[in-house]
Amino acid sequence: MVFLCPFNYFILGLIFVFISPTNDPKLFMKNMFEKKLHLYFLLIAMCLVSCKKEIEKNDQTLGDNNSTTELPIVKKDSLKKDSVVKKESVSPVIQKNGFYSAWVLPKDKKLRDSVYAEFSKKYSEKERYAILALNRLDSKNRWNSDTLVVPVKMDTTLMSYSPFPMQIDILSGVKKFVIFSYPIQAYGVYSNGSLVKWGPTSMGKKTAQTTRGLTFANWKKKLAISTVSTEWKLPYNVNIHNLGGIGWHQYDLPGYPASHSCLRLLLKDAEWLYSYADTWVLNPGGATTKAKGTPVMVFGDYQWGGRKPWRKLLNDPNANNISVEEMTQLLQPNIEKMLKEQDNREKVVDSIQAAKAMAVPSSEKPVESPGN
Repeated sequence: MVFLCPFNYFILGLIFVFISPTNDPKLFMKNMFEKKLHLYFLLIAMCLVSCKKEIEKNDQTLGDNNSTTELPIVKKDSLKKDSVVKKESVSPVIQKNGFYSAWVLPKDKKLRDSVYAEFSKKYSEKERYAILALNRLDSKNRWNSDTLVVPVKMDTTLMSYSPFPMQIDILSGVKKFVIFSYPIQAYGVYSNGSLVKWGPTSMGKKTAQTTRGLTFANWKKKLAISTVSTEWKLPYNVNIHNLGGIGWHQYDLPGYPASHSCLRLLLKDAEWLYSYADTWVLNPGGATTKAKGTPVMVFGDYQWGGRKPWRKLLNDPNANNISVEEMTQLLQPNIEKMLKEQDNREKVVDSIQAAKAMAVPSSEKPVESPGN
């Protein structure tokens, strides 16, 4: 069977219309009308066939192109997961800025161990201790932060980074003094006006804030049990509010005020302050106080919900500093009382020592050898 293309059909139609013989004019006109109508149908059919073939050709071409450029379908979940992994796999960034740098930590907890390995490799144990202390953290809570403030030049004593003045003249007559700053969560220790030590603390949380003002060290115990929960062991506890059960001691430092009114310290700091502080002297029977202990002051307010104060060091290395003028203004109203209690304590201690010396039996007194 022979198949003709649409163009051939068109030619045959023309021949059929114009060449068909007839002698009758009326019949000729009738035949012309019918044949023209037939020709129109042929033209329409030819157009439809041509369009169909063109569409099939285009579809085939498009299909061929798609087969060579088609990309694999990526599920939405897998794309999101891959993006997160790629972002979280980035190593911690050290952003240097003057005196302090920012050690940026990944959010994915699974990557924290590898980051800590890098952190441990870069810094010694003492340097890591100092860095965490600057961020008000202990080793247990070392990754309880997304950014660590790291000094460019390391000083493991922390004294180079002290927010407290190195010398306060108004305290020159005070032999021992401990101060806690709520705004920057730090403590300072002064002996005769000279700063001898400072460090981090975690004071009372917003719903259980530490009492402000001047107080004195009362009693101390190497291992105390919390009155809030018997499960809480408090090493090197020094009580400063007897009725309130408030004192300083070692406990977790999470990088913000978190205690139940007490003043949390690092273990080494708690042990040092335990030995440093003098306690009260009670009258016989223990019902009243004969002499007070080391003066202690808690002052200021924490910016709850705001940026952590030590983070501001990245923009300004003096952001946490407390000026001599501020300290003088704060201490001025309390100096007289501190000196008065200090003098009283010295007299009481001297009298107790004298009484003990008098109570020693004569048989136990050392016998002086005669001179030659």
